[in-house]
Amino acid sequence: MNTKKRIGFIAMSGVRAHNEELTRLGLTLPGFVDRNKIIASLPSLGLLTLAGLTPDKFEIAYHEIADLTKLPELSTDFDLVAISTFTAQFYEACDVADFYRARGIPVVMGGITVSSLREQTKEHCTSVVIGEGEPLWPEVLKDFERGTLKPFYTSMKEFHFADAPMPRFDLLAPQKYNRLTVQTSRGCPHRCEFCASSILLTPRYKVKPVEKVIAEIREIKKIWPRPFIEFADDNSFVHHEHYRKLLRELAKENVRWFTEADVSIAADDELLGLIRDSGCQQVLIGLESPRRANLNGLELKNNWKARQQDRYQAAIARIQSYGITVNGCFILGLDGDTPETFDDVLDFVRDAGLYEVQVTFQTAFPGTPLHARLKKEGRILRDNAWELCTLFDINFQPKHMSVAELQSGFLKLVKQLYSAGETYMRRAKFKRMLKTSPNFGRYAARREQMLAA
Repeated sequence: MNTKKRIGFIAMSGVRAHNEELTRLGLTLPGFVDRNKIIASLPSLGLLTLAGLTPDKFEIAYHEIADLTKLPELSTDFDLVAISTFTAQFYEACDVADFYRARGIPVVMGGITVSSLREQTKEHCTSVVIGEGEPLWPEVLKDFERGTLKPFYTSMKEFHFADAPMPRFDLLAPQKYNRLTVQTSRGCPHRCEFCASSILLTPRYKVKPVEKVIAEIREIKKIWPRPFIEFADDNSFVHHEHYRKLLRELAKENVRWFTEADVSIAADDELLGLIRDSGCQQVLIGLESPRRANLNGLELKNNWKARQQDRYQAAIARIQSYGITVNGCFILGLDGDTPETFDDVLDFVRDAGLYEVQVTFQTAFPGTPLHARLKKEGRILRDNAWELCTLFDINFQPKHMSVAELQSGFLKLVKQLYSAGETYMRRAKFKRMLKTSPNFGRYAARREQMLAA
């Protein structure tokens, strides 16, 4: 007879925009929803990491919410439930928590959104984990066994990546995902006011030891021999020397990968060569705006991006000359935006030769300085409308245009950017460049592979 306590790790998945017209556009402009689909299809690395910290005396199971039957018929075969959620699914996560608590099953919730909405979350669960979960999870489990779970758990010390556990990738069915995640760093030095990522969890930028990153990739390869890896970082490569060491080891693993970075990598040819040779398919870079004035004040510490703006196009060209495609990200609805901004974005994308582009609405996520500022200015349209934090829905009053103008301008831009003609031109321009690039031409096999794609 199995006497082990059973823990269910439940990831809220399947984020979709509420905007009906954008949702309809996704049916005919698949490039527009590619990034949204990728986010929705990723497993919860946070929960897999906590599972890796869970002793063998517990029986554990990992589930995406979509794999469990809908309320009110969720599986109840758990003694403890741990839930992680995107902001847009916060209320759905609370419904799931209510379901389990009503049946006498304690529920622990944590993550970036929950840490920012701790009091609201506590109304629905037994315990709230605030901040980094790794140093707190062992304490949570001990209290669970004693039947003394606390309402809140807050770490009094910073978590060091040297102590990072191996995530339980073996709990996954890899065929369900188009990529799996590995975290190589946490935090970001730029601290943009809109950022709802790990800068809300950690006071400083930190990197994971190279040997631990490679060990995680090898663990993934046990279930997926040639995986596609996404580095779950807010900003990879901040410490160039560390990443040179990592990339040299990564080149031996025969994996394809993707990450987020900033334009500073363009100034380091050695780093770019290592990124190229280690299997990188694309880097996503938050350009935010083609207008320098719009970047002023976007960061809490300094105006680094504003100072880089006049070098954006040269940086993109340099990075892509190594065969590394750039996905340039732009935020629409910044305080400096006007109805003319949409044409500026389109012109910049064309002029810069970006291989891929992502456009989103400015989004006031809970816990961010942006949300606090817009709330103080009376520009939040609906309080606590966290379900609209999809990046493709509007919940604030723009400064220099109406909500309707922001909406219509965004729709027009999306139709242009992701049309078959524009997409073809971006791809064709990149391939023409590769044929003559001195930074890529000598790598014949990989060049032919990319040109044929």
